[in-house]
Amino acid sequence: METLQIVPSRIIGGRSTDNAIFKSFSGVRQLGSASLSWRNRKIQSLCVKKRWYNDGRRFMCRSSSSSSAQDKEQGEGTLLGTERDSTGSVVGFNLIPHSATRGEEILESQENVANGGDELSEDIETHDKALPKITLNIVFVTSEAAPYSKTGGLGDVCGSLPIALAQRGHRVMVVSPRYLNGSPSDEKYANAVEMESQAKIFCFGGVQEVGYFHEYRAGVDWVFVDHPSYHRPGTPYGDIFGAFGDNQFRFTLLCQAACEAPLLLPLGGFTYGEKCIFLANDWHAGLVPVLLAAKYRPYGVYKDARSIVVIHNLAHQGVESAVTYKNFGLPDGWYKALEWVFPTWARTHALDPGEAVNVLKAAIVTSDRIVTVSQGYSWEITTPEGGYGLQDLLSSRKAVISGITNGIDANEWDPSSDELIPSRYSVDDLSGKVECKIALQKELGLPIRPDCPMIGFIGRLDYQKGVDIILSAIPDLMKDDVQFVMLGSGEKQYEDWMRHLESSYIDKFRAWVGFNVPISHKITAGCDILTMPSRFEPCGLNQLYAMKYGTVPVVHSTGGLRDTVLNFNPYANEGAGEGTGWAFSPLSKENLLAALRIAAGTYKDHKSSWEGLMKRGMERDSSWDKAATQYEQVFEWALIDPPYAG
Repeated sequence: METLQIVPSRIIGGRSTDNAIFKSFSGVRQLGSASLSWRNRKIQSLCVKKRWYNDGRRFMCRSSSSSSAQDKEQGEGTLLGTERDSTGSVVGFNLIPHSATRGEEILESQENVANGGDELSEDIETHDKALPKITLNIVFVTSEAAPYSKTGGLGDVCGSLPIALAQRGHRVMVVSPRYLNGSPSDEKYANAVEMESQAKIFCFGGVQEVGYFHEYRAGVDWVFVDHPSYHRPGTPYGDIFGAFGDNQFRFTLLCQAACEAPLLLPLGGFTYGEKCIFLANDWHAGLVPVLLAAKYRPYGVYKDARSIVVIHNLAHQGVESAVTYKNFGLPDGWYKALEWVFPTWARTHALDPGEAVNVLKAAIVTSDRIVTVSQGYSWEITTPEGGYGLQDLLSSRKAVISGITNGIDANEWDPSSDELIPSRYSVDDLSGKVECKIALQKELGLPIRPDCPMIGFIGRLDYQKGVDIILSAIPDLMKDDVQFVMLGSGEKQYEDWMRHLESSYIDKFRAWVGFNVPISHKITAGCDILTMPSRFEPCGLNQLYAMKYGTVPVVHSTGGLRDTVLNFNPYANEGAGEGTGWAFSPLSKENLLAALRIAAGTYKDHKSSWEGLMKRGMERDSSWDKAATQYEQVFEWALIDPPYAG
């Protein structure tokens, strides 16, 4: 039997790591007792040219020999794992084909290393600037993740940010319910494979059994928790009769199952293990930090894990009666973490003690860090106007709150490649923009007028989005030479109002009640102006989509809207101008009308300034990679200190 020969090579990136001595392998036929043969191929030479995932026990590599079509079909490389004895000494190695290969591992044969030393150093230096200092096991826990489930921005974030982090070399898992909407199966989960592992969870006075489905896609492990409570018709949160009465139960199961998943599921051959970064998104996942502190760490489990609560919308907190505390399956001593007492004015009657449990509040007091989806929102939640009763608590933890603006999926939202719009265009060639406008006017039955300012709104029809402000302003706005189109669904009074306005202003106003993805793309591309008079907006994505498509946003200056839309100034930069739109404040019908009229006037009378507005918006960096680097900084801060709770 041939033995392993270790040939020292140079230190990657000028830094030594635990595995730094393993730079090349020659004459390898068998490592310890584990053969390096995979699919009848023998690895003759391996040399790592870039950073790889390293958890102190394993590192990944890919054969440097020429790749066959079959290799590319496998697509993800192999995992080289060490086998250690009780003293920690390496006694063997094995190769595991797996989805666990993360990032952009660049490998080169031993011969290339010998012949191209200078080139290797340059490539590594460039790569080290782009990739994180360390790679991590990251677990997203969320009630929705696009494209599998989505009702708003939460689904977009949890469908895109994990992919961006995986592309940067991290090992990423997303845990979300497997919603079937009343059907025996759902084509969205067609590629998800049922796992043999199941979890038995003690909560709600009994033992609940949940299953897991798994799909490896875009470098991410998508894990779906399966339970009959996720199979009923409706949205993730309710149906036509309102919110589901057992949402506390449904999302307690999600949190408990998510905490078990890294320990239980052998994804690609091995589990994520205990050293993870958990990202608990909104109140639906808010029990995760509490469980880590109360259920696991007292027994030595997850002592090296960290938890981060990501607040997408503070208005929803998961508040239920205090008597439901026993349902969570937590020790009695942790009641204070969830305890919530309503102020006197908010109680139902004079004898109501106002005692409740608040899941999001518990997440805030037990998590290691707190992230909001924009910098502006990170400040707003510490104020009485934006704190929804949690402002004092959040102010006390202000030192660990970070605001990170969401990105957008460039594969879905790019006018140069969007197949849902009639004509594609780019910042270098805007000619397709007017063609999209004409096509939209034709489809909606509006007069075809390329020079008429076209204003759009896309969003939920509710009080938060300021829909009442828009509809009250329409009669005055329709006196101007403009066209207006609205797309959305929500409260019935607003839907009926939109239909009435369409019949009143047949040549100027169109209402599309409901939501339609292709139409949303066509409106974003075809309109000149997009308005968002939201009362509060943690981040907002439609203004980012609009700017990417050269559609100028007119928004209320709040939260993420204030952060992302820079007010137009035609005199800045020696007359070249600056800004990407208009952000007005305070919110009122009069201020909305004034801002829209200024925007429409600029469109009609100052074409060069308008083109500058369009191009600056299209050139704005709204990529998820930018946000991912900021999340990595938060992860680094979280790991500096010991766990905050438990």
